[in-house]
Amino acid sequence: MHWFFHSSHLYRLIPFLGGWLLDRALGDPGGRLHPIAIFGRIIAEGEKTFNKANDRWLKGTIFSLTLIVGVFLISQHILLWAARVHSLFYFLLIGLGVFFCLSGKTLIDEVKGVFAAVDRSTGEGRERLSRIVGRDTSQLNDQEIRTAALESLAESLSDGVIAPMFWYLLLGLPGMLAYKMINTLDSMIGYKNERYIDFGRAAAQIDDLANYIPARLTAYLMLFVSGNWNKRAFVARYGRAHASPNAGYPEAALAAILDCRFGGTHNYFGQAVEKPYIGDNPRLLTTEDMLTAIQVNSHTELVMGLIVTLILFI
Repeated sequence: MHWFFHSSHLYRLIPFLGGWLLDRALGDPGGRLHPIAIFGRIIAEGEKTFNKANDRWLKGTIFSLTLIVGVFLISQHILLWAARVHSLFYFLLIGLGVFFCLSGKTLIDEVKGVFAAVDRSTGEGRERLSRIVGRDTSQLNDQEIRTAALESLAESLSDGVIAPMFWYLLLGLPGMLAYKMINTLDSMIGYKNERYIDFGRAAAQIDDLANYIPARLTAYLMLFVSGNWNKRAFVARYGRAHASPNAGYPEAALAAILDCRFGGTHNYFGQAVEKPYIGDNPRLLTTEDMLTAIQVNSHTELVMGLIVTLILFI
């Protein structure tokens, strides 16, 4: 067992497979003790404490870096302690960590829920959509609700599945957890409004760096699994046009696959944010499009999981 633990990638592969398959079967367990929920409460309290008076950019930078590096070092220390206790305990902690860091099934379930809700009523669709997007949903019509859900599906495939797997492959569970802290920081304080423009600037920039490769990897895997590899130029063109340096790529890939158009003006925290259109076919989106998008998501996740598995196995 000592040789197995110290001379093989299997000590990272086996718990990864366990956590990943558990997520595909059960989805995100949620709850106040979920690591991301804990991250959120820490960020909220820290933002209230430090996002005031002068030097907000400096305070926000130190705050963000402290949380990211702290999560990495603390989780690494815990895993080293677990390894000394017993290798099976070590495997269990990593497997649970992977399970909590991935959100593939939950993402798909939420988007299905939005489409089912908006089919019943616009108001119910708006309420259900508000669970997965940061924009104001109160004035959206049925088609805008469906469009926003599919945009979120594409972007969150990168943020919630491919990027965590990517960072696990590079830096193990500590890297995966550090990435989730980066992503949570950006989702909470990485906005360009009066409150967060200075304090959250570093968090947004770090998130851009952390997602640079995963976002593009996600987009091209989406094209590959859907048989649309010939639309790479479309993705490159529209991916660069997005206000975000990363989010446009998976959205452009899904727009290419569905032959539709995303983007436009959205309302965030009472401010209208102009976003360029992605795609050039402003057609109505249907439940059939949602089912196609979900199939693409699932197959993309599967291919990425197999890539991680093969690399760790070699």
